[in-house]
Amino acid sequence: MNYTLEELKNLGFVDVGTDVAIHRSAVFFNCKNIHIGSRVRIDCFSMISAGKEGVYIGNNIHIAAAVLIFGGGGRVTLEDFTCLSGRVSLYTASDDYSGEAMTNPTVPEIFRKVDVGPVSLRKHALVGAGSIIMPGVTIGTGAAVGAMSFANRDVPDHEIYAGIPARRIRIRQKKLLDLEKEYLQKAIT
Repeated sequence: MNYTLEELKNLGFVDVGTDVAIHRSAVFFNCKNIHIGSRVRIDCFSMISAGKEGVYIGNNIHIAAAVLIFGGGGRVTLEDFTCLSGRVSLYTASDDYSGEAMTNPTVPEIFRKVDVGPVSLRKHALVGAGSIIMPGVTIGTGAAVGAMSFANRDVPDHEIYAGIPARRIRIRQKKLLDLEKEYLQKAIT
């Protein structure tokens, strides 16, 4: 069962567009820093935590079941027509695991070293099931990250990356840009 539009507005989001379907089991932290566009679907058991720089969800976005978005370390941007498949995790902050510093949020910052940075998915980017996107990564326009991948560096426009760590495996077709134009023309008329 999904939230009603009135219930979503009462949660305190900065803005909520039209035709938004968010399952009641989805959890949000810092709604005052979360922007939701139109034609957005957020499936069950997802969690979005916004930091002070915010989470910006564009139009025609699908966030599948059990997606985790941790925005405490920087801005998260999901541009129009992006998709996060089930169990994807986006991190804008990550502890240094080298042993040069202590880890976890119960330790004072003076003893920790945390890598922080924004995460951006440009138009038509998609991330396959179970993948992890690390701080500072941009998934380019029309780019894709294959299932069960670890993206710790940018993925260029219209390229498909997969693996651990994610590496280029091929080019993604650009026909989706023509289809977008056709879709938008039909939506306007």
